[in-house]
Amino acid sequence: MLDLLLQTDISLFRFINGSLANPVFDAVMPIVTESKYWMPVYAALFIWLLWKRRREGAVICLILALGAVIGDQFNSMWLKEWVGRIRPCHALEGVRLVGVWCGSGKSFPSSHAVNNFAAATLLGYFYPNRRAIWYSIATTVAFSRVYVGVHYPFDVASGAALGASIAFVLIVLQQFAAQKNNAFSVVRIKTATITKSES
Repeated sequence: MLDLLLQTDISLFRFINGSLANPVFDAVMPIVTESKYWMPVYAALFIWLLWKRRREGAVICLILALGAVIGDQFNSMWLKEWVGRIRPCHALEGVRLVGVWCGSGKSFPSSHAVNNFAAATLLGYFYPNRRAIWYSIATTVAFSRVYVGVHYPFDVASGAALGASIAFVLIVLQQFAAQKNNAFSVVRIKTATITKSES
């Protein structure tokens, strides 16, 4: 069974990294996959949250930051090392490395997927009417990791599940804290009317 899963993972990787290759993705995916290009977006999001929602925005920013720190530290420092899976660009022949360095780190799970799906799940909870946007961004980043050749599909799928799980725990903790102290309460933006006023 494990061998079948591994072969399926490799076949999916070959399809995404090789069969789907095209000039547009070759130009776009190296940009999408690099965290440094997203830093201004993250900074703008935090500024917008703090400006529009003040105290509630600060709570959301704190939870997002906790999600990133917990996810990155747990995954990169412990889980990846424990699993020890080698990146496809080191393990397989004929991998297309598209505009990136393979890297020396381990492959399973993908930290990019962990962090982006944690953020998407958290933002999707506080802004459910925009959930499709958050998950579309996270999915595109996860896909880019496979396309550029540094992760297997199962790496990003497991990373997505882990990130969503971390976010779920943080949401439960936020709700518990809000019951104890109103300073941690956050109103979820659900309706088009409220959303318009927040835009």
